[in-house]
Amino acid sequence: MEQDTQSAPSQSQQAESGKKKQTRRTPRNEKSNNNNSNNNTTGGQQRSAKLRGLPKDSPQVRLSKTLSWLLRHGAKSEGLPIREDGYVKVDDVLENPKIKSQSLDLKGVQEIVEADSKKRYDLKQDQDGVWWIKANQGHSLKTVKLDLKPILSLEDIPSKTAVHGTTKEAWSKISTHGLSKMSRNHIHLAQGVPTSFSPSSTTTITTTSNNNFDTTTNIISGMRSSSSILIYIDIPLALSSSIKFYLSDNGVILSEGDEKGFIPTEFFEKVEKRDGVKWVEIEGWKRPSLEDTKK
Repeated sequence: MEQDTQSAPSQSQQAESGKKKQTRRTPRNEKSNNNNSNNNTTGGQQRSAKLRGLPKDSPQVRLSKTLSWLLRHGAKSEGLPIREDGYVKVDDVLENPKIKSQSLDLKGVQEIVEADSKKRYDLKQDQDGVWWIKANQGHSLKTVKLDLKPILSLEDIPSKTAVHGTTKEAWSKISTHGLSKMSRNHIHLAQGVPTSFSPSSTTTITTTSNNNFDTTTNIISGMRSSSSILIYIDIPLALSSSIKFYLSDNGVILSEGDEKGFIPTEFFEKVEKRDGVKWVEIEGWKRPSLEDTKK
């Protein structure tokens, strides 16, 4: 009788086939194990080791952005213990999956802090030898209550200037509703226009801050470089209307705004737009009076 070519394979053929299938599955298992090694699970939530930032950013920039995000926004979601004053143990930061994946150590953290041009961080060692780090401003974590210097008059601002930088797109809404702190704890204002904005925009200030901020320096923080609109705040008028302002350790002016979290437009002293290397007042915008807003 002719042998059936469709008959079941022999035991030896089955064993060989099983080996091949097992061999093909191995890389998939290894990949799964590798993925697990790059994540940390706490409280039932899996935390990624992926760094913050854009693909075009250098590894150093992405690492700094990740550190800033952890200290300002992500500590709670990442299971990172953070004190009410915003300080986190450096050892705890180094154990975070995002940071640990980069093999960062204390020296690396010190280098990030020293190299940061906006002086975003404060790094210190306590009497027990424990290192702590905090972000000087920019938090959205509601449990963080920074030790800020109250601004009681214009004289408390070294430059006598408070300005917020924004974009043309955002201005269309701000011009109607005012400046909002949005998800953050404060609205951020700079003490002038950073020197990087234009050759003619240089403001030298003197500050009494004792942390990370030179006593005589150019404006370094409080405004994004992408800003194309400048909103100058009338500090005396705003203070007289019970809007509070504070000075951070790196010289940024902070405000919680009014009871709704806004600095209304009646406290905008002037508004300018970028025009090449200079700034010109926006045509057609008129500052509303307090009387008009109360009608």
